[in-house]
Amino acid sequence: MIRVLRIAWRGFEDTVNVAAMALLALIPFAEIVLRKLFRTGIPGSAGYLANIVVVLSFFAAMATSREGKHLSIASDTLLKGGAQKLVRLVDGIVSATVSTALFWSSFSLFFGGFDAAQKIGFVPVRVFVSVIPLGFLVMAVRFLTVAPGLGKLRLAILPGFLIGSFAAIPSIVSGWAAAFGGIEPAVFAPLIEAWQWAQGTLSLPALAVLVLAACTGTPVFVFLGGLAYVFFSRSGGSLEVIPSEAYTLLTGSSIAAIPLFTMAGYILSESRAGERLVELFRAALGWLPGGIAVAAVIVSTFFTTFTGATGITIVALGALLALVLKESGGYTESFSQGLVTGTASIGLLFLPSLPLIIYATTAQISVVDMFLGGIIPGSLLVLSMCALGIVVAVRNKVPTVPFEFGRLVSAIRVSFWEILIPVIIVVGYFSGLMTLTETAAITPLYCALVEVFIKKDMRLRDLAKVLLKSAPVIGGVLVILACARGLAYYAIDAEIPVTIAAWVQGFIHSKILFLALLNLFLLVVGCFMDIFSAILVVAPLIIPIGSAFGIQPVHLGIIFIANLGLGHMNPPVGFNLFLASYVFKKPLGRVYRDVLPFVLVQLAVVLLITYVPLFTTIFLKG
Repeated sequence: MIRVLRIAWRGFEDTVNVAAMALLALIPFAEIVLRKLFRTGIPGSAGYLANIVVVLSFFAAMATSREGKHLSIASDTLLKGGAQKLVRLVDGIVSATVSTALFWSSFSLFFGGFDAAQKIGFVPVRVFVSVIPLGFLVMAVRFLTVAPGLGKLRLAILPGFLIGSFAAIPSIVSGWAAAFGGIEPAVFAPLIEAWQWAQGTLSLPALAVLVLAACTGTPVFVFLGGLAYVFFSRSGGSLEVIPSEAYTLLTGSSIAAIPLFTMAGYILSESRAGERLVELFRAALGWLPGGIAVAAVIVSTFFTTFTGATGITIVALGALLALVLKESGGYTESFSQGLVTGTASIGLLFLPSLPLIIYATTAQISVVDMFLGGIIPGSLLVLSMCALGIVVAVRNKVPTVPFEFGRLVSAIRVSFWEILIPVIIVVGYFSGLMTLTETAAITPLYCALVEVFIKKDMRLRDLAKVLLKSAPVIGGVLVILACARGLAYYAIDAEIPVTIAAWVQGFIHSKILFLALLNLFLLVVGCFMDIFSAILVVAPLIIPIGSAFGIQPVHLGIIFIANLGLGHMNPPVGFNLFLASYVFKKPLGRVYRDVLPFVLVQLAVVLLITYVPLFTTIFLKG
């Protein structure tokens, strides 16, 4: 019976995720059509769209828990045997504790934060808000049921639910009062007294446990949500602020672009678009010295730009691009695989990169400015990789491909529809014809149209499976964003970033020295953290310090993302190095040697970007 219910719930989750993704794309598209044809729109569409993002965020987060794909700062994979089991058990208890506590806070917010009469169009707001406590509850349960390598020992995670409920006593009391007209049973009195004693006595040990758990593989959202919970409890703040700020963030005007562009990236990566683009650039540039390498760099950049994740590019296109380079003659296997690994991150600086959008949201600066700021720095990184490919081609006398006009025309014809994707985005957005969300909505619809009906790389019924593959990424990123917002609220209210900035200024008086230390720090962070987690955890601390040293906000953002991208391929533990080792079936030591020249060249470019702000700010107004 339990198995049947689990399968039914999984089907329900998948249905909601696909439906939410479809609506997220179709509503803005319908708005565009109605606006152009009839000068009208869908009543309440902005409210529907914003709250559909909330629904998708938490249902996708449930899928992320189901697949065990929540982003974490570190991993327990280096541990073996009993040590690994112990670490996983502790992580499970911590994750269940925090998720349970967040469930109760969200439950209280459901009753106390929104009136039953509030509606978005004809739908009560509480219908949308209800997915927040539901999401945290399901994730809490899954930390128990989806516990790899623990077997029956996973039952030891059960105390986490009790600890989380105890930590949420104020939320349970306020939620009860909101639901039942202020009536509080007498049983709550001793519980509140016990909670008040515990939050004063156990706060520091709880913080220590959270930090240690984060270092061993506890999900980032658990770490951030747990920190926020401890800090708000210790300061006497309302615990409902955490889910309330999550709701506020997820209903923001730019957030919908994140799942929409992610969907587009997955549709492209599951099709043969990469092969067509490789052939196009080989036909167009193969006659030049190093033309094949230039083609590989451009294709890799294109895919990373749309997926926002460097690892997807390596997994989806790594073997293909390396094979094309090697078979062109003159490029060694080491150079080919090093180039593919080394170029997987440079697309992060171009429209419509998700890290750019997330950083802009975190720093509260214009998304458009971040896109404009990344044009020249990203181009410099692309040109540096192309130049390296050309130099090696000339030195090794790599044979060129004779230019054939007919072959180029054929390649353009075959890949024409994919070529139009960046054109549609740039023209639609920067011309003012469409908003960022509308541009983001058009992109997956267009990609689906091309790959399903024009190129027929996938069937329509397969499209849902492709979208579901993107759900764990969407859920993993958005739930981190949601929990980070509560922690950011506390940090700003307590003036923590300002205090840190003043402290740093007291020890470092040179802007040049600060930038050098910032580069070094971010390279290390990029080795150990995925780019989304790093932006959400580290950026709020760095931004006020950069402001204190007079660094232009967009320039700081580009420095931040460029360094993190480079950190992903920094030996010894850059994440992309592990993926390259997996894809190319090579030991890590060999991967380190292959990628080192590309790391050094990009490091030089990143330093240039850092110390010449004009490259970032030249297109910005004012």
